[in-house]
This record gives sequence, structure tokens and C-alpha cells, in this order.
Amino acid sequence: QVSPGLRTPRLPVWLCSISGRHSVLFGTDSRLLSDWKAERIFHLYFYSGQQEQTQTAHLTIDTHSHHWEEAQREDPCSPRKRHPALEMAIRTKWAGATVSWNGTDPFF
Repeated sequence: QVSPGLRTPRLPVWLCSISGRHSVLFGTDSRLLSDWKAERIFHLYFYSGQQEQTQTAHLTIDTHSHHWEEAQREDPCSPRKRHPALEMAIRTKWAGATVSWNGTDPFF
């Protein structure tokens, strides 16, 4: 039997399979589970367990950013327009959100 703590987590946790690798994306703010207003600007942490990741990545998610103000003339295939797979996975829950890696080089 599954314990109630596993059925109803106290903190938001997502198990991910990105580019064929398993990882975990989690938050430390329990309001993300019950209060949609907490989804304005919030922090998530990402850990893949891979050798190339030496510490947990701290991400800041902004769901009300003005992504449409980006340069319209830029080629969508240019390297500046490409986003890491992790950011695309986050946008499956929060469409249009911007992701700040807070000084960490984006990976995945």
C-alpha cells in the first residue's frame, strides 16, 4: 500500500525523462501545489545525477514575462532562439514562461 505522503506530496516534485535521461525537478514552496497565484515568479531545482552536473541547478521561473517582446527579425533557428530541453519541459506546464538559470550554464 502506498503511504499518503507519496500519494499527496507536500512539495512539488516532477520526475522527468529528458533526452532519455531520468532526473528530478522540484520546488521548496508548497504553495505551488494549491495556490495558482504562487505561480507568478518562483524557484525550482533540477538534479539529474549525471557526472557532468556537480550541483543542483537553481532555476527561477517567470510565468508573466514578456516573451513576445523578443526581437521579431531573428531567425527562429539561430542559436539564440534555441532553448534547452529542460526549459521546453518546464513550458509544458507553464506555457511561455521564461527560465533563468541564475548563473549556471544551461544544460540538457
